[in-house]
Amino acid sequence: MDIINLKDIKVLLKGGGDLASGIGYRLNRAGFNLLIVEKPEPTAIRRTVSFASAIYQGQLEVEGVRGTKVKNIEEAEECWSEGSVPVITTNQKDLLSRFKPDIIIDGRMLKERTDQTIDEARLVIGIGPGFTINQNCHLAVETNRGHHLGRVIYEGSTAKNTGSPGNVNGYTDERVIHAPEAGTFQSDCQIGQKVNTGEVIGKVKNIILKTKISGVIRGLLKPGIEVKAGTKLADVDPRSEENYCYYISDKALAIAGGVLEAIFYWYNSDNMKGVS
Repeated sequence: MDIINLKDIKVLLKGGGDLASGIGYRLNRAGFNLLIVEKPEPTAIRRTVSFASAIYQGQLEVEGVRGTKVKNIEEAEECWSEGSVPVITTNQKDLLSRFKPDIIIDGRMLKERTDQTIDEARLVIGIGPGFTINQNCHLAVETNRGHHLGRVIYEGSTAKNTGSPGNVNGYTDERVIHAPEAGTFQSDCQIGQKVNTGEVIGKVKNIILKTKISGVIRGLLKPGIEVKAGTKLADVDPRSEENYCYYISDKALAIAGGVLEAIFYWYNSDNMKGVS
């Protein structure tokens, strides 16, 4: 096999939330050109470290790596020449069909069911629950906190969704606020804002939402979005460090490290024999 230039490998990253953005950040730093695809109305709550925010803002930087909303392949190529990450929406069908990725990374964190198929690219990497090797992906990366976080799954399946947020300073479910029913999410709060237990953080329809613990608002859904019942709306960090709101999490970076391992394993294995 001839030596492959990393920039010649086309990578499509599905999802631009905080975990997927950690992957995008590390791939960009490692020298890959990647394209992120998101929903027309992303629901990422850690907006300060999510490339999905580019869909609303046009541009944003995540730890020095710029994400830019694009509408065609020419704009995407311009981003790559500048060392930034292009972000598109799923309604840009023409761009997606022209891109023809070598690698697809499904970082949407759909939890249980995914429409991802193994034949969409030469290498399909599944992130988190819902993936089984040689069924809907070639390799996968574990996202469940604990001893196996960030490990590459070469056989079998990733762990099932636990349904509970990770433990931070002894708090799990108390940290996160979900939509009690469908409706428009409204809030006057800001990411990085300090809150106390029982403080109003927003509302859906006429249902007032209050914090269950004190800390810093680390994640907050963009106000004005129509949500379904159960949608994650906010995340309160009990460590009360505002600085953490603007950095990729340890979890996201661990998962991103697993993705890099999976890619280099694949390209150094027998899977690439005869490919030039």
